[in-house]
Amino acid sequence: MREEESGPQNRELYALLHISPEASDEEIRKAYRQWAQIYHPDKYQAAEMKEIATENFQRICEAYEILSDENKRQIYDIYGMEGVNSGLELGTKLNKAEEIKEELEKLRRQKELQKVAAHLRPSGSILANLSLPQFLEGDGIMKGMAMASEVQSQMSKHNAVAIGGNLAVNGNAGGGAASVVFRHQMSSVSSIEFMGSMGLRALLGVQTTRHISTHSTATMGLAMSLRDGSVNLSNTWTRQLSDTAHGNIQLSLGPESSIAVGWQKKEQKRSASGEIKIGTGSFGATAHYTHRFSTKSHGRIAGRIGSTALELELGGGRKISEFSTVRMLYTVGIQGIFWKFELHRGGQKLIVPVLLSRQLNPFFATGAFVIPTSLYFVLKRFVVKPFYLKREKQKASENMEKTLGQVREARAAAKKAQQLLQNVASRKRSRQLETGGLVVTKALYGSRKALKNRSQKEEVKDEVASQIIDVTLPLNFLVSESAQLKLHEGVKKSGIMGFCDPCPGEPKQLYVEYTFDGNNFEVIVDDLDELLIPQDSHRI
Repeated sequence: MREEESGPQNRELYALLHISPEASDEEIRKAYRQWAQIYHPDKYQAAEMKEIATENFQRICEAYEILSDENKRQIYDIYGMEGVNSGLELGTKLNKAEEIKEELEKLRRQKELQKVAAHLRPSGSILANLSLPQFLEGDGIMKGMAMASEVQSQMSKHNAVAIGGNLAVNGNAGGGAASVVFRHQMSSVSSIEFMGSMGLRALLGVQTTRHISTHSTATMGLAMSLRDGSVNLSNTWTRQLSDTAHGNIQLSLGPESSIAVGWQKKEQKRSASGEIKIGTGSFGATAHYTHRFSTKSHGRIAGRIGSTALELELGGGRKISEFSTVRMLYTVGIQGIFWKFELHRGGQKLIVPVLLSRQLNPFFATGAFVIPTSLYFVLKRFVVKPFYLKREKQKASENMEKTLGQVREARAAAKKAQQLLQNVASRKRSRQLETGGLVVTKALYGSRKALKNRSQKEEVKDEVASQIIDVTLPLNFLVSESAQLKLHEGVKKSGIMGFCDPCPGEPKQLYVEYTFDGNNFEVIVDDLDELLIPQDSHRI
């Protein structure tokens, strides 16, 4: 599991000096002087201690140099060390924070445009219709086939183009079409699309979309067939009903006029949708419900009823890799009994519907559902799941090996930094003990999962220990004379002097046991959360 990317960034230097990201210039100078007293190389005689002090003193000086300079601090807050080290001129041409921000935003936009201009998003699908009855009759198993492909390109910030085509074969008949769509973003609330196609559906069209309010969007389209000259006008209104649901009404006027009312709802664990459509010569209603059992698997039930359709669909899917999902669906309706297999990978789809029977025999329909479903669960339980668990464990082991050297170096640096904090931390701890003040008795920082399992069986202790670091000493050092300890919100704790990141990429927490006024306390906080102790709510 990867750590969330949405959290605050570019805060390591604040953690190093143990100050808030909103710290004033005076607070930055004060923090620098305090840390410089601890790590100034001239304080130490032994060569090893002097080397440790020099290394950490350079880190403190670099942090102070950046955060005490208004321009550099502005750059660091926006773009981090990469922005500071980018070589941006900081002379008279850019002597104001606003000018620096404007110039950096300009450079950033240029890079984004270059990236977007070169970015192509291909997508496509292959549909292979198989028929078991046709095969048994000696006419071959392939009933028909269709292919579709599209490439989208963001030509500029406001312009995009999509080019696509499709081919379809059904028995001895077939055909194809090619299409192109050009989209222009006219403003932050409106856009327009021009489209054209040739082949089976030769037409020209235009469509415009506008956000008419915070929660409402309107779309209007006009299309003309190049075959018979008929014109179709469509209007769609979409309304945000809640944070997770929206509804829409679509009116279409033309050779096949219709009105449709739809509703969609999507939550973390489930999603559902429904639509009723009434036309001049037809009517229909569709509904579906999807439940996500985990981040990797889901189940689905869907139904369709109307003048030309009556069917029920059951099935589910599973994510088999970062980019791939497999689905198996069972459909029974007036067209027969089907099994459908789908493979989704990135923007590509492979869909294979298999017609099992043209007749709606209840016994055959039940068997066609129960037997493959039972086989699926057996294979999942005894073959698929063990395979993927083994593969995930292997990937985790490989990732750990890759970061092992990095973590080993970080641990060594943290241990060295703690060595120089030892004397001051011990004196502070002794004074707090004498007055019944705040004393950190145990503090562990690292993987959330490892901290949760720290009290489990002996055989997992080595694995747990490799993903956490003891930070009792640096926390005792940070206790103030007024018997308080505060770690600022929005700052990753791995950047604090004497800390390190023992498990890159994993969500982390800080666990603290402490005593105050003769009582025992315990607290655990997430990596970016504020820690303020003592608090009565932490009392054991």
